[in-house]
Amino acid sequence: MSNDETMDPEIGSKLPRGAALSWGLVKPPQRGPKREMSLSQIVETAIDIADKEGLSAVSMNRIASALGFTAMSLYRYISSKDDLLLLMQNAACDIPIPPEDSADWRENMRIYVKSTMQVFRDHPWFGDIPITGIPITPNNLRFIDWGLRFMKDLPLNDYERMSLILLLSNYARSSGMMQRDMDRAIQAGSTPEQFSGLDYTEALKQLMKPDRFPFLYPVVMSGVYTEDNEEVNPIGNDIDFGLERILDGIEQYFQAKKQQGPSDKS
Repeated sequence: MSNDETMDPEIGSKLPRGAALSWGLVKPPQRGPKREMSLSQIVETAIDIADKEGLSAVSMNRIASALGFTAMSLYRYISSKDDLLLLMQNAACDIPIPPEDSADWRENMRIYVKSTMQVFRDHPWFGDIPITGIPITPNNLRFIDWGLRFMKDLPLNDYERMSLILLLSNYARSSGMMQRDMDRAIQAGSTPEQFSGLDYTEALKQLMKPDRFPFLYPVVMSGVYTEDNEEVNPIGNDIDFGLERILDGIEQYFQAKKQQGPSDKS
């Protein structure tokens, strides 16, 4: 039997409507004033508006106007703004998954984090949608499946693997949103030097007093705080440095598990 043959016919009713739509479990309307409209057109148009103008610009009226339909006709396909946001998130995560290769687990984790971060830069609105629960749409779950694939040979149980995916995803989310904010600031007329504080180095050095900021003072004076002195920054990119320390911790964790042996339970 195929999965379709064994699937509960009511499974769609057990999911939020937006998730059911993402899985193709809700049939499109069979009749209407203009049947050439499709769910994918609606979602693509919403994403295009959000990419250019932000999430607040997305509305059923705005999408309908862009497509040449009435807002009421859109509700035949998507019943609420929440459903639309879920579909937009799912579509934004439809990115190529690297083929399985011989790359080691650290390199795969780097790619995983960088790919996730890029979603926040390509679609700045993505991080503006609140997290309301675990991922349940197909493209989000493909990402998780990818993460589980490159951890399959590590000495970890299922709980540990999922916890590491959450750790990597959280780091990618925070770092991706920081880079997104930098992109936004530069588009609004700022410069990388202003964003990093480099333009304010001299002012900070005069304002900073060792009695008030005893631990931050030497950092600012050395130029590290605003990256004023590249010679005192041997680690390179801050985000890459942080990621490598996370990977070091992961490696230390499962190396310790190997040393415990199969008789020890964790």
